[in-house]
Amino acid sequence: MKTIKIVQTIVISAAALTFFGTPGHAYTRKVKDACSSDYSSLCGKYKQGSSELRRCFESNRRVLSRDCIEALVNAGEVPARYLRQR
Repeated sequence: MKTIKIVQTIVISAAALTFFGTPGHAYTRKVKDACSSDYSSLCGKYKQGSSELRRCFESNRRVLSRDCIEALVNAGEVPARYLRQR
């Protein structure tokens, strides 16, 4: 069980890094649109692409909006089970 939580943290971290740190990906606009309110309300004080922002998203992974998680799932950044866990 602890291993699953570590993997989930790594996946969310990678997703946050991708969302905030790599504008060249085609799906970035959809993810940014879906996650912008999460960013603003939870982590807006952190610079996009920063390690602080990644940590903020990791620590708030359980309260990310369904739209944000869905966009991350559709982008292949987090597993579909994240939607079922909500």
